[in-house]
Amino acid sequence: MERYLAALNAGDADAVAACVTDDFVNEHTSAAGRSLRSRAAYRERLGGFLAEFENLHYDVEDLLVDDDRAAVAYRMSFRLHGKPVSVRGMFWFRVEDGLIAHRRDYWDGKTVEQQI
Repeated sequence: MERYLAALNAGDADAVAACVTDDFVNEHTSAAGRSLRSRAAYRERLGGFLAEFENLHYDVEDLLVDDDRAAVAYRMSFRLHGKPVSVRGMFWFRVEDGLIAHRRDYWDGKTVEQQI
């Protein structure tokens, strides 16, 4: 997860995608989120995501690990439409052979709307 978050913070889509399994599940719980399956589909979407969320940065507030699962409380900051945004959220991960197999992302889209 540290490698994954560092790649997101660096804006390196290839390095982010290299942290997930071929059959990766990216699950969003936000009403505005769009879930997907597979490393290829995730990599395809990453370029647009990283471009839209300028200066994206995740600060880890807490990390809990239990065998092949982890929970990461974070504060995500970025610029959207030229406006600074900060939102707290939670990642839930399941890891297989050192790669992320499933990521569930919890954050409140309304908090983002209020800031833009």
